[in-house]
Amino acid sequence: MSGVPSGSRLHLAVEADGDGAHPAAWRFSGRPPATVLDAPALRNTVAYAEAAGFALVTFADSPLPAGNGRNKAGRIEAGVRAAYLSTVTERIGLAPTLHTTTTEPFHLATQLASLDHASRGRAAWVVGATNSPEALATIGGSGPYEPDRLRGEVSDVIEVARCLWDSWQDDAIIRDRATGRFLDPDRVHHVNFTGGSFSVVGPLITPRPPQGQVVVIAADTLDVTGQVDIALVGGGDPGAVAERTRRVREDDVPLVFAEVEVLLDATEPAADRLAALDRATPWGTGDRLRHVGSAEGLTTLLRQLAAVVDGVRLHPAVLSVDLPVLADRVLPALAADRMHVAPVTGATLRTTLGLPHPSNRFVDATTA
Repeated sequence: MSGVPSGSRLHLAVEADGDGAHPAAWRFSGRPPATVLDAPALRNTVAYAEAAGFALVTFADSPLPAGNGRNKAGRIEAGVRAAYLSTVTERIGLAPTLHTTTTEPFHLATQLASLDHASRGRAAWVVGATNSPEALATIGGSGPYEPDRLRGEVSDVIEVARCLWDSWQDDAIIRDRATGRFLDPDRVHHVNFTGGSFSVVGPLITPRPPQGQVVVIAADTLDVTGQVDIALVGGGDPGAVAERTRRVREDDVPLVFAEVEVLLDATEPAADRLAALDRATPWGTGDRLRHVGSAEGLTTLLRQLAAVVDGVRLHPAVLSVDLPVLADRVLPALAADRMHVAPVTGATLRTTLGLPHPSNRFVDATTA
């Protein structure tokens, strides 16, 4: 089913890795840069985002330390951070970045299925494809991969993960005390998958995720939008975002989210804050739309984007400064316009996003 922009409703996600999107964010966070995992700070950030009404929170990751030089800091793997948060949150979706090029596919699928169970159906996966020689060397590989090989690897890992999540039917666990059977083996299926660089024989060691399939999120630049639930699109201006959205919708992707970096007026004007941050470490231009200015200006931009995309992933420049402004001034303004509705306790992430519970490929094949 093709995603059709509503023009009035916008799903909101926020990136919560580290101290913020700006490379010098740690200098203004009030915390030392070399903290591996400040659990209270991470918990407070996500609790703030959940209370504000964000649909999901994402966590960037890399097999290499974050930052460069004096900004370099270690961190706990994103899937572990999400698992930690699964039991201290109730409504917000949790979306760690797991890299297809440096993570064993069977373990990746198991970790995400386990996260969906722990969070009671709020797991998502931001598909990563780190491809530097340094990153690949962490698993004894060499690179970078050529574009076709990289795309094939990403596509294979997504496909086998989806196969493994379907290897248990929703009703495979029967708990039949009379016969002493915990599961019905006829409802658990073997996966015999051979990809370009690996093979997997299932089934998964974890029952099917509560959502059926974990929500899969990937950048349009990975060229696998036909396999995902949410495509992330960048662009230097709203026109570029609109054009890239038009192209990815041709792949019948259910939802499209725009990538937007934000640095907002707070106790100091946004321009002054940016100048201070850039004096420490310049914030280079990337592939995302960027707003530096007032909360009202950002709200106007989001209203404009709502006519084109289904959601937005916001990248606050400094989480401890910009997230409160988003929570206090931007999300309430969108809610007042009925453009934003916060998730409710007990809902799965698929329910929050309006995505259906997917059928099981093995049941479909048997029925056919």
